[in-house]
Amino acid sequence: MSSVRSLAVRCLGVCAFLSAAAVAAVFPTAARAQSPGEVRVVSDATGVRLQVDGRDFFVKGVNWDYFPIGTNYSYSLWTQPDDMVSAALDREMGLLKVMGVNAIRVYNGIPARWIKYIYEKHGIHTVLNHPLGRYGNSASGTFVAQTDYSDARTRAALTAEVMALVDELKGTPGLLIWLLGNENNYGLEWKSAATENLPVGERQAAKARFLYSLVGEVARAIKAKDSAHPVALANGDIQYLDIIAQEARGLDIFGSNVYRG
Repeated sequence: MSSVRSLAVRCLGVCAFLSAAAVAAVFPTAARAQSPGEVRVVSDATGVRLQVDGRDFFVKGVNWDYFPIGTNYSYSLWTQPDDMVSAALDREMGLLKVMGVNAIRVYNGIPARWIKYIYEKHGIHTVLNHPLGRYGNSASGTFVAQTDYSDARTRAALTAEVMALVDELKGTPGLLIWLLGNENNYGLEWKSAATENLPVGERQAAKARFLYSLVGEVARAIKAKDSAHPVALANGDIQYLDIIAQEARGLDIFGSNVYRG
């Protein structure tokens, strides 16, 4: 297994940055001069840390979304009138600011102008999370609940989705980190010829390699387009850490959702 150092992430409230409980570990990079607006994971003789604009940045974050009482998963704050959006953000971000929060984790869908608004008005950064097929995908033209990461068309479609997001949001003031997935290792339930002929005990590990090789490919593609922001993974606990180290080259931050009571 490659050497992995740890970078602590403070958790506030019930939810925390990178989910219910989180610890980030990095594939370290050497310290170097930073450009304005750049976010980097820095590793030097003093340790490993996140820097924003050349200054150390200790993440104090929460998962955040907005669903008024009576709505469901189909509701989107971002399609509401601007005055409604700004009022909701001012109320929510104001409360988070009082808590000491300086970063929120948000799934894809938030427009660039609201990332900028949250940052410029409330001083809160955004960790932008693409689920990478965690809750199904429509690569074939119809919705499939279980994502098959061994399927070339699915891999291409998911990569294209993420890269379109990068094209849309890179350079947005307040953007902190690109985050991939959410415990995708807990959803490796698809069946395909690539895995079903293997012994039962090897099937999940084989599926994991397809998942994390895609994570690595997407991470490298993101960094080729946007070298100013780190790329992170939200994994379920530390399962498959050895495979992640082998297959997900290009990641800057390893995030673990931990539920151990």
